[in-house]
Amino acid sequence: MIIKDCSINYVDYGSKKNPIVLLHGWGQNIEMMKALGDQFQKNHRVIILDLPGFGQSSEPKYPWLLDDYVDLLEQLFEELKVNNPIIIGHSFGGKLGLLFASRNKVAKLICLASPYKRNIKKESLKVKVLKFAKKIPVLNKLESFAKKHIGSTDYKNASEMMRDILVNHVNCDITEDVKKITCPTLLIWGTMDMQVSVDDAVELEKLIKDCGLVTYEGCTHYAYLERFGQTVSVINSFIEED
Repeated sequence: MIIKDCSINYVDYGSKKNPIVLLHGWGQNIEMMKALGDQFQKNHRVIILDLPGFGQSSEPKYPWLLDDYVDLLEQLFEELKVNNPIIIGHSFGGKLGLLFASRNKVAKLICLASPYKRNIKKESLKVKVLKFAKKIPVLNKLESFAKKHIGSTDYKNASEMMRDILVNHVNCDITEDVKKITCPTLLIWGTMDMQVSVDDAVELEKLIKDCGLVTYEGCTHYAYLERFGQTVSVINSFIEED
């Protein structure tokens, strides 16, 4: 599918009702979220896309802002006839979910270690990714898959275009936007997340009207994988409750 001059790769499967859309983090792709999406396919339509510039989706033709990614989601959902979706996003994908939910009707929003304000830390993305990759004690069944996809596209290996987009993302503060979110929102965070501090999660919970925070003691930026079974259970309870 071509949207905003980008070829978009996506998967669309499951029960064809109660759509769940999963958005991956920076440098990742569909495979990083599919293990999670598969858990809900029995009762939900599951849609996962390679965000432009990642996986098999083409790069934007100019340095996109977060607004451009949200525009893409709005157009994609219109084409796929997705209304009032449940959105699950990790890191960069979660930030997009936050911004999308501040402007559109969303049934429920689940953010996994999602930044929302400007990151003023000076440590390079490459250093961060390498540190996380060495520390993540993922479940055995996800180990090879995580090793392959976590940190697969850091700043050094990114194209000039994606580097510019990364800078736009890191410098974009959406604090005022998240205050407009009205849908039920769930935050899942690791207490040892050195990329997006759990302190940020505590602040974010207060900024969103209907929001709850679940923390995983001792887990990192990839807490949702480190306690995969717990993540599935928590999300399932959240999305199935009235």
